[in-house]
Amino acid sequence: MNNMTEGSISRKIVLFALPVFMGQLLQQLYNIVDSIVVGRVLGREALAAVSSSGSLIFLLVGFIQGLFIGAGVIIGKRFGAKEYEGVHVAVHTAIAFGLIMGPALTVIGITVTPLLLRLMGTPADVMPNSVMYFRVYFLGGLGSVMYNTCCGIFQAMGDSRHPLYYLMTSAITNTVLDILFVRFLGFGVGGAAAATVIAQFLSAGLAFYKLTRVDGEHRVRIKSIKIDPGTLKQELGLGLPTGIQNSVIAIANVIVQSNINAFGGIAMAGCGSYFKIEGFAFLPITSFSAALTTFVSQNLGAKKFDRARSGARFGMLTSVALAELIGLTFFLFAPSFIGLFSEDPEVIAFGVSQARTEALFYCLLALSHCMAGILRGAGKTTVPMFVMLACWCVIRITYITIAVRLFPVIETIFKAYPLTWTLSSIIFVIYYFRADWVHSFEKKAV
Repeated sequence: MNNMTEGSISRKIVLFALPVFMGQLLQQLYNIVDSIVVGRVLGREALAAVSSSGSLIFLLVGFIQGLFIGAGVIIGKRFGAKEYEGVHVAVHTAIAFGLIMGPALTVIGITVTPLLLRLMGTPADVMPNSVMYFRVYFLGGLGSVMYNTCCGIFQAMGDSRHPLYYLMTSAITNTVLDILFVRFLGFGVGGAAAATVIAQFLSAGLAFYKLTRVDGEHRVRIKSIKIDPGTLKQELGLGLPTGIQNSVIAIANVIVQSNINAFGGIAMAGCGSYFKIEGFAFLPITSFSAALTTFVSQNLGAKKFDRARSGARFGMLTSVALAELIGLTFFLFAPSFIGLFSEDPEVIAFGVSQARTEALFYCLLALSHCMAGILRGAGKTTVPMFVMLACWCVIRITYITIAVRLFPVIETIFKAYPLTWTLSSIIFVIYYFRADWVHSFEKKAV
């Protein structure tokens, strides 16, 4: 456990964020291994099927991940307030709910994937590989959900090291199985998906086992795994807005992807390769956003309001600076990075064009995500939901629908991201400096 209500603010946040950063780095690397192995061994049609999978996967997985954000906030606040019995109940409610949602994700994913791919306008030469990849991937629904549930519990308690250990094991397993299944056994894109599924179940099993052995209020006892209706209502009350936000934004990204698909399989491969590289920009964003959610929730639970404010400022500034440094690096070296996935000059050209349109605006992406993380930690999950739905969904789709007809080039689509990141950042800054996210807790504490 890591009590974030005491000690050096910067040290606590960095020590929490660093393992998350390393874990996300490993995850990004093994996602890239998927694409490199598939692209180099199976060709650009298979690369298009795998590389363009992110938005569709996030449409389904992101909703469930959002639901469990609420569990993390409840656990963090109860721990900060030293309500240890409440921590116990919240942990077991989250585990029980995860065991239900995992199989549900598998059924939904396998059932709706072909329909969604058709709605996205997936080219005929890419469709068979895409269907195969997604159906195998969603067989691992339980592993994906339980890994995120268990690691969310660790993080809510201030422990970001154990999720890193399990992700390291998962990354190594996925990499080895990718090469074995695709290159040597010839299993195709289904083999790449199967490697991911096996790795997810392994990491979920390790995380769950550790939770049954830890010495603390968050220890899982098999006989205690059940849903407490009152706690589940609180967890869903906080998590549902984030789940809705994730899914609706994912729908917007699916629409964006369908517009990219209209430019053909080569554009899909090039842009899909860029999105893999873009994942590195999310490393400081994801790690500091997670750290800020835990830091704020614990400190507001402990009624340390000034400490919550100071930590929020430090985390935001650090994340923004790191994200922009990564963006500048991508802007300068985009051809080399995209060239890792394919030697096709047309594929590389599409990826480079997208990188050089978006990369210098990563600072705004970081700012929006960190402010959303702060507000979630404060229990104000509806604020980031409305801001991001308005900017990253409604405005993004409206812009693309109109602008592509006026300027029918793929760069028009790329510009949608910097535009909507700018708008959301402006709104978040205005809201943040009103400081309502802290005042509401100060009033409750009086």
